[in-house]
Amino acid sequence: MNPKALLSRLPVDPYIAAIVGMVGLASVLPAHDGGAVAAGYATDAAIALLFFLHGARLSPEAALAGAWHWRLHVVVMASTFVVFPALGLGARALFPGLLTPPLWTGVILLCALPSTVQSSIAFTSIARGNVPAALCAATASNLLGMGLTPLLIGLLLNAQGGFSVQGAGDIVLQLLLPFAAGQLARRWIGDRALRHKTLLGLVDRGSILLVVYAAFSQGVTQGIWHQVSPVDLGRLVAVDAALLAAVLAITTYGSRLLGFSRADEVTIVFCGSKKSLASGLPMATVLLAGQPIGLIVLPLMLFHQIQLMVCATLAKRYASAGRSAPVRAPGGEIARALR
Repeated sequence: MNPKALLSRLPVDPYIAAIVGMVGLASVLPAHDGGAVAAGYATDAAIALLFFLHGARLSPEAALAGAWHWRLHVVVMASTFVVFPALGLGARALFPGLLTPPLWTGVILLCALPSTVQSSIAFTSIARGNVPAALCAATASNLLGMGLTPLLIGLLLNAQGGFSVQGAGDIVLQLLLPFAAGQLARRWIGDRALRHKTLLGLVDRGSILLVVYAAFSQGVTQGIWHQVSPVDLGRLVAVDAALLAAVLAITTYGSRLLGFSRADEVTIVFCGSKKSLASGLPMATVLLAGQPIGLIVLPLMLFHQIQLMVCATLAKRYASAGRSAPVRAPGGEIARALR
């Protein structure tokens, strides 16, 4: 039996297994010191290559159409900066004793953060969604989040903060510049990029695996897993999973009720349900200085791993379902992915 046929017989999706494997690898052999720096550079390079290839594949007309898809962007922003905070505040009001105060602070921080960029676009691509709109929506979420997140945190937690010029520059250099370079190189390599879809798929999945390893390594080296009891950890996982399940259900059925196409639904689901670890960690350090940062970022660290594993499953199901058949409700997929 060849390796591909053997993988197809496995009860667990190989990509999910790879993500879990990265978590296990980071737990046993976390990157630290020089290794952490190297992992960071490798992740940045993979993400830049991902956006370069997307730029080479997308026509300028498609990219412009994605930018002008204002209804989709409004829904994504509402999910990120309205629905998430409302759910987080509601959960804390209903179950104040379920988590310790620092962990609830971390949940509120998580709910106020912008969407991810690289994984949102990677999963949208895997699921055959509207990639140009995903690029614009995820990038706009991060740029707006640099101003909106400090304001939300200030309102919800009485913290202080402001717009990060360096963060905006990082988005431009790491994401938009490679995409623009791919657009410029499209006349020479565009046909090859369209023919070699396997390469783009490998970069999509590989960049996410690198993000998982680098992020989980950081948490392990900070020792945050030793600062909470197993009971608190289990409750926190349940809260994170419930938040993700609620937002996935809202974005899935909301996009259908609003009459969006399947490709737009995919984009709304994956861009509207993510939270950025890359933005969250430095923002927590600045906005919540003097507080137990290790505990506060733990909800975000766990949510980041859960969202990657669950959304990887959903992306594969969207891809296999095709353009006409809808996928089944996301709640069951979350339950299976967390088993």
